[in-house]
Amino acid sequence: MMANQGISHRVNQWQKFCNDHKEKQMINPFSDWSGASHRQKLDKDDPNYGRPVEGSMTEYRGQKAGELISGEIIELCHVIADLGRKNADGSFCISFGQLFEAYTTISNKLVGMLMRARKQKLLTFPGEMLFQRRDDDVIITLFKIPSTQ
Repeated sequence: MMANQGISHRVNQWQKFCNDHKEKQMINPFSDWSGASHRQKLDKDDPNYGRPVEGSMTEYRGQKAGELISGEIIELCHVIADLGRKNADGSFCISFGQLFEAYTTISNKLVGMLMRARKQKLLTFPGEMLFQRRDDDVIITLFKIPSTQ
């Protein structure tokens, strides 16, 4: 009798899992499942367009990745301030070659971090992309060091 209750409980749990998954697939606009009759229509004007479902693991992982990248950008800015030359206006300058040599022991994502920091208007450098050796003399200017929230 006790074993039957355990099995029926497990069957009910499995059925609940299946029903939850089916419901998620019915609203997933990318699902190939043919039973999805009430799919959401994608609308680029929707404020949630391109965002993960609120409370999902995807949202959580995205937030964690964002925090990690922000921390790496802050660290990059501190390295530039420590190794660079301070200007009269409070900004810091460093050549890409000097920064590249110092930063290789810290991370292998220097160029990506520089581009991300430039997008956030923390620093600037000429051109679209920086390449080792070719752009060693290019000057990177750090405007400000972001605060650690």
